[in-house]
Amino acid sequence: MELGIALPTSGPLAGPANIARVAREAERLGYDSVWTYERLLRPTAPVSIAGGEPQPVPETYRVAYEPLETLSYVAAITERVKLGTSVIDALLHPAAVLAKRFATLDQLSGGRAVAGVGQGWMPQEFAAAGVPMSRIGPGMDEVIAAMRACWGPDPVAYDGKFTHIAESEINPKPVQAHLPVLLGAMTPGGVRRAARIADGLNPVALSRDALLDLTKTFRAAVEEFGRDPASVTVVARANVPLTAGALGDDRPFLGGSPRQIADDLAGLEGTGVDHVLFSTSGRGQDGRDLGIEETIALYAELIDLARR
Repeated sequence: MELGIALPTSGPLAGPANIARVAREAERLGYDSVWTYERLLRPTAPVSIAGGEPQPVPETYRVAYEPLETLSYVAAITERVKLGTSVIDALLHPAAVLAKRFATLDQLSGGRAVAGVGQGWMPQEFAAAGVPMSRIGPGMDEVIAAMRACWGPDPVAYDGKFTHIAESEINPKPVQAHLPVLLGAMTPGGVRRAARIADGLNPVALSRDALLDLTKTFRAAVEEFGRDPASVTVVARANVPLTAGALGDDRPFLGGSPRQIADDLAGLEGTGVDHVLFSTSGRGQDGRDLGIEETIALYAELIDLARR
């Protein structure tokens, strides 16, 4: 199983020096990937999240470094790790622009880009980008199809409901013959869309049972659509605490001490989950956020235990 780390592009450790430090350490320690995500803005007014009652948007979103610029910076200081987004809200961007940015990252990194995309959910972000939320759903199919057209042979042309690209040369092309596209999805419809048009599923690991159910549903749908199950991947995102000491029985799945997490990872072998990325800053048992040195030490202990 491959393992990855989310770069500190938001939260208490966010900043260029720590982004560079974590990227270099991830590569040195043997992690397979590093990841960024997109948050365009943090509204000051309460927002409904996942259909719930309006609530303040998490403070961690006060600062969120732009994902592809960050990965281009990281590409220059690393050599091996994959550079992924988990996720970019693809509907907020013109498809041709987003495709060219990913292709450029792939060139700059020597073929290490992973295009993790999602639809987005925050009305204020759609409004700021000038995109109607009615585009959610069918617009996602178009964005992915148009990006792939841009990555293909010239001349490129695409004529859809929302995206129109006149016959053109669009370069550079990616280094990878097939730049992988992951779709962040948790709903039945989203999982089926990923099975139909994406190269992988990027769900949040809310629990072991929920993750395995999503994985099974996704892989079954891949076969249903006549695709080769071996051609797709499941990259689970673990938004969990990584702690110096063990947590109690109510700890989140894939969260807790390095030993606890390594045990959880061992239980995922052979389940169809191919890759787990950890999105967390280190946290002490007293709830305080750990500094960069303590956090890296925990990541080092985790991968050592997981690889035994």
